[in-house]
Amino acid sequence: MEDNIIVELYLLRDQAAVRQTAEKYGSRLRSLAYGIVKDTQTAEECENDTYIQAWNAIPPHEPRSYLYAFLARITRHVSLNCCRSRSRLKRSAFICQLSTEMEQCIPAPDDVECRIDDMALSEAINRFLAALHQEKRNIFIRRYWYMDSIADISKRFALSESKVKTTLFRCRNQLREHLEREGYTI
Repeated sequence: MEDNIIVELYLLRDQAAVRQTAEKYGSRLRSLAYGIVKDTQTAEECENDTYIQAWNAIPPHEPRSYLYAFLARITRHVSLNCCRSRSRLKRSAFICQLSTEMEQCIPAPDDVECRIDDMALSEAINRFLAALHQEKRNIFIRRYWYMDSIADISKRFALSESKVKTTLFRCRNQLREHLEREGYTI
């Protein structure tokens, strides 16, 4: 079923919207959640929480042309919140490691000025990602959006782990330079 039809079902408050969403995107959302929480049952709970939040968020949002991205964002936030609330130390350490890597190239939102500038920062990062070669962009997104391990990325793209690490290092440096050109202080 097309995304715009599924969104229309949400707008009509038809429960078939949830069934259609689960049928079309359930396995991808569950996989995304599992990559963060590393537990099958918790990933299923995150997937179900995603449907509830989507039900409550549509309307006012109408993600007709970007339904999966809309759902993936919800799933990611639900999964991260689940990790935080359950104090899963091992997973939290991994998330902290990823945060530390990104702190090197993204300004921290410690002051009001940075918080106001979030949308512009998001657009600057999107421009950076759009300019990257497809393979580099995919590696970067798999690591920092989907939180895949270096080993998983290496297997997915049939690359050595050192190649993945080098690519990520260079991409972070390029992102830092791009953001500095855009006027951000790192």
